[in-house]
Amino acid sequence: MEMLRWIQELFASYGYSVLFFGLLLEFIALPFPGETTMAFAGFLSYTGKLDFMTLVVLAFAGTTSGMTITYFVGLKAGMPFIQRYGKWFLFSPAKLEKTQRWFERYGSFLISIGYFIPGVRHFTGYFAGIIALPFRKFALYAYGGALLWVLAFLGIGKLFGPQWMGIFHLFELYALWIVSGILAIAALIFLYRYRRGISARLLRRKVKG
Repeated sequence: MEMLRWIQELFASYGYSVLFFGLLLEFIALPFPGETTMAFAGFLSYTGKLDFMTLVVLAFAGTTSGMTITYFVGLKAGMPFIQRYGKWFLFSPAKLEKTQRWFERYGSFLISIGYFIPGVRHFTGYFAGIIALPFRKFALYAYGGALLWVLAFLGIGKLFGPQWMGIFHLFELYALWIVSGILAIAALIFLYRYRRGISARLLRRKVKG
């Protein structure tokens, strides 16, 4: 409740800008409760105090700005910089190792789903830069995942209103599984809808080969 009171005071004093600057700082790996702040902001839009679409735009802009900054820090400075100065950004060797393991497991797709993995989302941008992932590929995964993450947590407050806290804690526990399930269902729907076109392309490739 202390944290919630603090977030409430921030919105009372600074309004919408809390979301942009708070999320930007979080993705540079400075302490900020981004998910809680978004869910509470969504609740404020439910009560009519804030506009939901403005929140979405600012949260998306803050998140993608922070991710892009960390990508270029990783790309330009590389692993030696992170190992030497990472402690100032709360980037411990253990967290670096954890992010590396997740990257080995999921590849670039981790950049999208990493938003929903505690202790990982803050460092995927750095690591994507360190391994010199092409920016276009990074942006595709990072910005797509950011939109999904922002909509999910702002939506909790907007859709569930006074019950947002209970749903928020439940979603926090199972976020990765819920999101993975949604993406899997979306992929199946896509494949089913465009199955004829996909089959035709595969057949043409086979004939050419």
